[in-house]
Amino acid sequence: MQTIKIKAPATIANLVCGFDILGLCLEEPHDIMELRLLQEKKVIIHSSDGYQLPKDPQLNTAGAPLIEMLKSINEEIGFEVTIHKNIKPGSGLGSSAASAAGAVVAANHLLGNRFTNQELVGFAMFGEKVASGVKHADNVAPCIMGGVTLIRSIFPLDIIPIAAPRLFITVVHPQIEVKTADARQILRKEVLLKDAIKQWGNIAGLVAGLLQSDYSLISRSLEDVIIEPVRRVLIPGFDVVKKSCIDVGALGGGISGSGPSLFMLSKDINTAEEVEIIMKEVYTKMGLEHKTFVTTLNTGGCTILESK
Repeated sequence: MQTIKIKAPATIANLVCGFDILGLCLEEPHDIMELRLLQEKKVIIHSSDGYQLPKDPQLNTAGAPLIEMLKSINEEIGFEVTIHKNIKPGSGLGSSAASAAGAVVAANHLLGNRFTNQELVGFAMFGEKVASGVKHADNVAPCIMGGVTLIRSIFPLDIIPIAAPRLFITVVHPQIEVKTADARQILRKEVLLKDAIKQWGNIAGLVAGLLQSDYSLISRSLEDVIIEPVRRVLIPGFDVVKKSCIDVGALGGGISGSGPSLFMLSKDINTAEEVEIIMKEVYTKMGLEHKTFVTTLNTGGCTILESK
């Protein structure tokens, strides 16, 4: 293969209580990544959608992971990358992760799949460092592997896929931008022991609920006592949206990544669509432009569209 086109899906990081350790892959929206194999050791970046993405590969969330990948390859090869963005940067839906994960998955296919998924996550994390200043895997891991993933550790990297029941996900993206780096700056540096204990219980409960397909346990565990109380002030209408959606039957939800998008999990499509109506009503009344969609859990991660 000399060229490849791949679909890189959006993701939801944290899953309310699992800051930096839990992530979920969405069926929609997705970016399209096109890669061409070069016969010299360099990375060329193109953007096709008008977003002001850095052309310098070291400063680009797709380029930086490919540079790291090339460091481990003793061959005179490189990649030309064209990024088609459908996941808006700064939306909280893993836009930078889609670029990073899509790039390394596509490159790996061009190289005959010589790297494992875990190694690809390790490369992709360099893209997240470009975006936020910190290496984290809770977006890139589910984007590459699909489904729900648990990041037990990043030093050393230890990723565990978590089986999950059928879930419907409703997302609203208020048309404001919250940068991941800024959202991290406002977090408290110390946590009360009683809050940490409660958070650990919720994380364990959420993982157990997913593994056991126990929707009631999933719902009870979707509570964050550490991050959400601080970040909720960045997102207009947060409290109203969350309460109203739970009142009509959503299992629960919260901030997607660092925001501003909000997500709600539902057991069935009817509830998920009712949740979407509520989200639209709240932001329409506020006069705030927004986009919504209803999707499902993507169990496949990045997928090839065509290659030649």
